Amino acid sequence: MQLNRLDQERLDGKLGKAMQFAMETIVTAAHIDQAERLIDISFAHIDACFYNGRAHLDFVNYMLEHGATLAVPAWTNNGLVSLNDLSLRDPLASREMDEARQLMQAYVKLGCNPVWTCAPYQLPGRPELGAHIVGSESNAVSFYNSVIGARSNKYGDFLDVCAAVTGRVPYSKLHRDEARAATMLFDVGNIPQEIRRDDLFYHLLGHFIGRNTGNLVPAIAGLSDDCNEDDLKAISAAGSSSGSVPLFHAIGITPEASTIEVAFQGQPPQRIIELTLADLQQARAELGGNSDHALSGIALGTPHFSYAEFERLVQLLNGRCVHPGLVFYLTTSRHVHQQARRQGWIDSLEQAGVKIVTDTCTYFSPAVNGLRGKVMTNSAKWAYYAPGMLPVEALIGSLRECVESAVSGEVMLDPWVAE
Repeated sequence: MQLNRLDQERLDGKLGKAMQFAMETIVTAAHIDQAERLIDISFAHIDACFYNGRAHLDFVNYMLEHGATLAVPAWTNNGLVSLNDLSLRDPLASREMDEARQLMQAYVKLGCNPVWTCAPYQLPGRPELGAHIVGSESNAVSFYNSVIGARSNKYGDFLDVCAAVTGRVPYSKLHRDEARAATMLFDVGNIPQEIRRDDLFYHLLGHFIGRNTGNLVPAIAGLSDDCNEDDLKAISAAGSSSGSVPLFHAIGITPEASTIEVAFQGQPPQRIIELTLADLQQARAELGGNSDHALSGIALGTPHFSYAEFERLVQLLNGRCVHPGLVFYLTTSRHVHQQARRQGWIDSLEQAGVKIVTDTCTYFSPAVNGLRGKVMTNSAKWAYYAPGMLPVEALIGSLRECVESAVSGEVMLDPWVAE
């Protein structure tokens, strides 16, 4: 592998121990990927700020003690806790939560922009088409690659920080043109148009794609013309949860897929699947069935709620209140929270009984109190992960179905979903 003079100086320790450690890590990753060279990056989204044990805190403290600085702008993923609400404390996990806060504060000292969101692409100043970046949170990696057309592999904790410190990554996998070609086609043209315009459709589609893609690069044909970024966010999150899909192409919609020929770089698909309504119903069943248990809660905002989703939620509630027997959690970023507050939406939603949390996610147990039993969500990602992390059984529905269920206190599903 070829190293330039500055890379070699970093590797030799001439720029300090933290830089040497970071460069050793990047070079090791390059050898694993069999990369011939390193390339510059322009941005990083850091997941190592999420507390997964003492090692995370020890790592960043070591980097700080040895003078680490960031070579590129870096934004933080959500944390285990919310720094904005110190009342969200679990007495059985106080040490873990205290160390989680220390970890988040340490990354601010390192120089990260403390946005604390799993949906950084919703913020201004996001990367542009063709930019080489470091993504770490799975749905963000997929969204950056697919919807924006920036280029990132899935960088694990610590490797993401080392890349941000050096400003360098291996020139491998999705940083390369040829690796971004679609190799598998999902055709949704046989799904009724009214269903393709339902926001739930995109979550179920993403889950199905994740289950059936394997190591191929999926392309999707037949999406509705009014498909928006929240819909593509749903595919990104669901596909990267159920199947670790870091890149998909939506024909005629995403920037590297103006046509099927462009998306597949002139090659025929290795595999084609034509989706049916039964496939979507099976995807929903895999994400949780409607048991006889009473509905106990609603969980929205995985990934974090967007400005457009806030607007639609307020319209759907239309002045009504959450049923007193339910808890209703919604997570979002600080940036979007401020936008929504300026519109008066935060106050109206809180008065209606919605608990709004920033900086974290509601399938991490320290963030929530009383979320147990049968919980309805509009997120395939939440439905996929939450039952393994909380004492809940998940049920997925559209945003409208979640709202109607929240108001009535009982599960309300459209016929095509309930069949």
